[in-house]
Amino acid sequence: MKKVMIYILISAVLFSTMEVTLKIAGLGLDAFQLTFVRFLMGGLFLFPFALVEIKRKATVLSKGDYGYMLMLGVICICVSMVFFQMGVMSANASTAAVIFCTNPMFTMIFAHFIADEKMTFKKGLAATVSIAGLVLIINPLHMSPGNTLMGMLFSLIAAATFGLYSAAGKKRIRRLGGLTQTSISFLLGSGMLFILLLILKKPIFTGITAENIWVVIYVGIAVTGLGYLYYFLAMEKSNATMASLVFFVKPGIAPIIAVIVLKETITLFMIIGIILIFIGSYMTLSKAAIAESIRR
Repeated sequence: MKKVMIYILISAVLFSTMEVTLKIAGLGLDAFQLTFVRFLMGGLFLFPFALVEIKRKATVLSKGDYGYMLMLGVICICVSMVFFQMGVMSANASTAAVIFCTNPMFTMIFAHFIADEKMTFKKGLAATVSIAGLVLIINPLHMSPGNTLMGMLFSLIAAATFGLYSAAGKKRIRRLGGLTQTSISFLLGSGMLFILLLILKKPIFTGITAENIWVVIYVGIAVTGLGYLYYFLAMEKSNATMASLVFFVKPGIAPIIAVIVLKETITLFMIIGIILIFIGSYMTLSKAAIAESIRR
């Protein structure tokens, strides 16, 4: 249990630095371009671990599996993460971080339709509480300096489509393995985004300089690579419910990092919204799943 909590904490801290570093790196790079580069790096970083998992599980990948992972990659990278990067650049990093942390709520909703995980009264109540928190954070009538309605809409679309990616990913993750499915979907999604970059005539590596290369590497290797590695290690040693604590911890850490690094301000409405999202996230956690993790 102690090792699981260490994995969760490391993953949560790495993910909590994501919005700040993406905002810094995004100052000189296109949203499509930065998303392509970081997920290409993250996918390549995870791939050796995926090969070990494939060998250990004796997994045989079919054409259907590759098509399935391509679909996941398109949803996650070409849609969710592009919108996420645009959201980060159009809103405060702290706001984008907290809004994105509502993605488990969307996973729960989509899983009701595509993963045979039925919506219960408790789940519905948790979603309602989280939505109330979202409304307070967005607060369209009195938005905080640095926030825009478009930026928060982009972040919300990113959270919703990442929830769709997570729900759809539940269909085969047990057979394929979390690292295998994630690494290959990242690489296939990056490949599709590369084609999109060529079609849109956007830069691919132009703009990456000696001044921002280390931020880009950190986002690609540390956040996208190591962050997901420790997330799946936590899942492997416990279960998916326990690993989702990462998104329970992040709303408390990410705004603090944004205040320290970017000098952002946190309003009372945002604090109340974060608390409500905490409550909503806690309500989605299964006591049985946590108890099972503790026994392990």
